[in-house]
Amino acid sequence: MSASGGTKAIVAALSANLAIAVAKFVAFLFSGSSSMLAESVHSVADSGNQGLLLLGGKRAKRQATPEHPFGYGRERYIYAFLVSIVLFSVGGMFAIYEGYEKIKHPHEIEAWYWPVGVLVFAIIAEGYSFRTAIAESNQTRGKLSWTEFIRRAKAPELPVVLLEDFGALVGLVLALGGVGLALGTGNGVWDGIGTLCIGVLLIAIAIVLAAETKSLLLGESAGVEDVEKIKASVVDGDTVTRIIHMRTLHLGPEELLVAAKIAVRHDESAAEIADAINAAESRIRAAVPIARVIYLEPDIYNERAAAAGTNPGKAPDAADSPDAPATPIAPDAPGGTGTGGGTGGGTASGAGASSETSDSSPSPTASDASAPPDDSGH
Repeated sequence: MSASGGTKAIVAALSANLAIAVAKFVAFLFSGSSSMLAESVHSVADSGNQGLLLLGGKRAKRQATPEHPFGYGRERYIYAFLVSIVLFSVGGMFAIYEGYEKIKHPHEIEAWYWPVGVLVFAIIAEGYSFRTAIAESNQTRGKLSWTEFIRRAKAPELPVVLLEDFGALVGLVLALGGVGLALGTGNGVWDGIGTLCIGVLLIAIAIVLAAETKSLLLGESAGVEDVEKIKASVVDGDTVTRIIHMRTLHLGPEELLVAAKIAVRHDESAAEIADAINAAESRIRAAVPIARVIYLEPDIYNERAAAAGTNPGKAPDAADSPDAPATPIAPDAPGGTGTGGGTGGGTASGAGASSETSDSSPSPTASDASAPPDDSGH
């Protein structure tokens, strides 16, 4: 799945929300409707959220440093998480408070044509923004359902904009319903009830966003399709005979780390193993272009030792998968069954190759672990 950031959808949502926020606030001043006040604050919060997403996308592009050797890709996840906090506190809690106050102290809505006209305009504008978000999402969604897309997307921007726009449209309908009932019955309590419903809706969306971005912040593996492509690319059937175990981790929406212990033939030379690992890395990048940082550690796989639980590699098929249960892996021990450049902590160069794109320098050793990651195709 592409990790597109959906900048067009973010800009469309920001433009729509800024215009809608001004219109709603003007309608509140003329009508005194609490639903309009809650919706104007909602639109201001949404505008701030889109600004946060754009800021996160810009900061995530910074180059890696010795302090942050894997770069700043996860900043996009941090700012998406801040969106959920803003939506919960500024949007949801304020709307609930305002709705409660309006129910306690109801009053009739004045100049009814202001809130009704602005709400109709807002529905049209939000509908355009939502349509743009759907169009951009369809370019990367593939055959996934919308629920699966929001749950599995590695780029947080599109799911955030989709949920925000969906919540905005539902909130506008609730506001229009509350205003309509208040006008029809002459009872301002309905306006307050509509405001309360908007608050509950915003809090529910904020909780969903927080849960999804929390998972991304903790670190998610590659998708099932990418994992299978990587596994198929590693084994060449000659020098590299199987994957002993493998782990993947998204360093950002568009950058994937791959670390694997691979079984090699015991009679191969160090130079032959190094060539085989370099070829495996090239195949991985061709199959999964976002695999930017790759560490492959050679080992000798012993089936009888693995069955007895004494081989450091353990099960050959223990590859990580988003849908597979975690399989305990015995810690790599020095002096075990490894060959090439050593076992356990991987190898610095040659047979135990580590590779990161956009740099032709040798793989990092223990002495330069604080250096920025190489991005070469070693």
